Amino acid sequence: MSDPVAASARGRFIVFEGADGTGKSTQAARLAERLDAVLTREPGGTPIGSKIRTLVLDPDHPELDDRTETLLMAADRAQHVAEVIGPALASGRHVVSDRHVASSLAYQGVGRGLGVDAVAAVNAFGLDGVRPDLTVLLVLDTSDAQSRIGSPDRIEAAGSGLARAVADAYRSFAADRSDWVVVDASGSIDAVAERVWSAVEEHLT
Repeated sequence: MSDPVAASARGRFIVFEGADGTGKSTQAARLAERLDAVLTREPGGTPIGSKIRTLVLDPDHPELDDRTETLLMAADRAQHVAEVIGPALASGRHVVSDRHVASSLAYQGVGRGLGVDAVAAVNAFGLDGVRPDLTVLLVLDTSDAQSRIGSPDRIEAAGSGLARAVADAYRSFAADRSDWVVVDASGSIDAVAERVWSAVEEHLT
């Protein structure tokens, strides 16, 4: 018997969000496999985006301005929507993405102090009306999440202060939103995957 979400007549767009170290990439891959969905990520979900990702996350460029970082993330997202997300959804495929616009709202809007409204406005042009059907927020104690990070990239190297601000921002975004679900990311990969599936199945069937 097929999964009810996978059997949907139209493509659904599911996004994983959370602070670094919460297991988004792993759980996005698990869910995409279960749904036979297109698996992608931000930044870096396209060839152009991969070049942007290298620049934005390069620890050798600490001088990168916060506004420049925001604009580069928005440019990656615009290409991602045009090249991957939009066409896949239009063809009836589900799309599972490791991060989307909420990441910029949390990291650059709140974490970098640029303001959520300002960052949302920068991104709106490139999104072309595309919005997630469901955002899965993985939550984990900040110290536990930080302990999972190996060699940090430029953003991860900002440390626990940024990580805590981002985690708090995400929780505020998820409050009272029917298109967001909060999933405990502690425990084994399999246990978290089952929590994710339960949430997805409940909200998208």
